[in-house]
Amino acid sequence: MAIIELVHVHKTYDTTAVPVKALSNVSLTINRGEFTAVVGPSGSGKTTLLNIMGGLDGATEGDVMLDGRKVARLSSAERVLFRLNHIGFVFQAYNLIPVLTAVENVEFIMLLQGVPAADRRAVARELLTSVGLGDKLSNRVAELSGGQQQRVAIARALASKPSFVLADEPTANLDSESASQLLDIMETLNASRATTFVFSTHDQRVVERARRVIRLVDGRVENDSVRT
Repeated sequence: MAIIELVHVHKTYDTTAVPVKALSNVSLTINRGEFTAVVGPSGSGKTTLLNIMGGLDGATEGDVMLDGRKVARLSSAERVLFRLNHIGFVFQAYNLIPVLTAVENVEFIMLLQGVPAADRRAVARELLTSVGLGDKLSNRVAELSGGQQQRVAIARALASKPSFVLADEPTANLDSESASQLLDIMETLNASRATTFVFSTHDQRVVERARRVIRLVDGRVENDSVRT
């Protein structure tokens, strides 16, 4: 079942004296349960593509369907709610709230969703335990290693029960052991929960784990391959 659909998508930025074409005629379908890596050199359009898939940016031309909804038809407020309830984000810089504990960071998304306190605390505990941080619930994120902080970010991304998770360079700041552990966790979540993951990455370790690899060059899809 298609969860992300891009049809003849173009993206041009007009914020500079010379317009910059970030994406050119990109058509892609991501199905539920995929584990996909988007790769390409710097400036190829990877982050722009993920931002459009996440409703953080709009296409200049073309159609974008996310979980069955045409993004262009949503108001700004509807897009915010859609992202909150349907999309999980994992960022290179973690984007955690430093003054909160690990469990409070995971709870925060559910707080915005209006989930009762007891329910969100139970879900946050379960998710942190599932990513190997059951003994770090009360630690502030500043007390955690980079790999542990990224695990908190993954738990937070899953807390809203998203339709899919977008991860922008999730292993970029991690050593080899932490990156491997993180990928193990995401593969397990993909297999056990059918969670859809789409990565933007330069990291060959991520590419080797992905079951589908989409290569962008100069804003175009140069290659789209599926491993069997």
